Amino acid sequence: MTELEDLEIQLLLEGVAQLYGYDFRNYALASLKRRIWNMVQSEGVKTVSGLQEKVLHDPLCLDRFLLAMTVNVTAMFRDPHFYQAFSAKVVPMLRTYPFIRIWHAGCSTGEEVYSMAILLHEAGLYDRCRIYATDMNAAVLSKAREGIYPLEKMQEYTGNYLKAGGTQAFSRYYTAAYERAIVRPWLREQITFSQHNLATDGSFNEFNVVLCRNVMIYFNKTLQEHVHRLLYASLTLFGVLGLGQAESLKFTPHEHDYAEVVQGQRLYRRMR
Repeated sequence: MTELEDLEIQLLLEGVAQLYGYDFRNYALASLKRRIWNMVQSEGVKTVSGLQEKVLHDPLCLDRFLLAMTVNVTAMFRDPHFYQAFSAKVVPMLRTYPFIRIWHAGCSTGEEVYSMAILLHEAGLYDRCRIYATDMNAAVLSKAREGIYPLEKMQEYTGNYLKAGGTQAFSRYYTAAYERAIVRPWLREQITFSQHNLATDGSFNEFNVVLCRNVMIYFNKTLQEHVHRLLYASLTLFGVLGLGQAESLKFTPHEHDYAEVVQGQRLYRRMR
């Protein structure tokens, strides 16, 4: 049964990659299997092959598939100590640049992108920044562009912001209406949201900072190595790479090309 299941999953992923260009073939198999079987149940089919038929013939089912396969767990100022470290050690480096390009790869619904925009605003750098926020999933990108979040989340986000070293009233960064918090328009001015697939798309600019946090934990080793090469190629010399707490440069192709900026905070500077 396991061999048949693996074959069905392989054919499903191959079909999605060939027909639509979304490549999940090198995602970590164990977590991918769980998400696929959850979708088999939610779609009311009995087998992975049944799911494949729906996904390949129904564009709306494809949208649901993409949402199910990509993990969109995020929050504003997630891991506050990361932002504290960024403010203390990276911001002084950025002050030396006349213009700052930042790539936020795998930005999900945008909460962490706006967090960085707030941090840069409070550092007096936002006006000379351009943040490129990308994700493979058009549905989550649309939410990120809107910048509309549940108002009930703002208490949690305010706590994160204060722990991250925020210096203003957090409420100045959004307006509240009908149980929703809407990010202030000026906070979106320096952000460009666009689709980019880390598995299949190449580098598109040189950046002073690349943030790819809590994304590669869902990839297998082959895809992780591919993405690390892409991120390295996208960084300027002495540019800064930010990873998630469960991620590391150890055993990656460019492990020895970076220096740790802050011990334990997954911030690295490209040195060669």
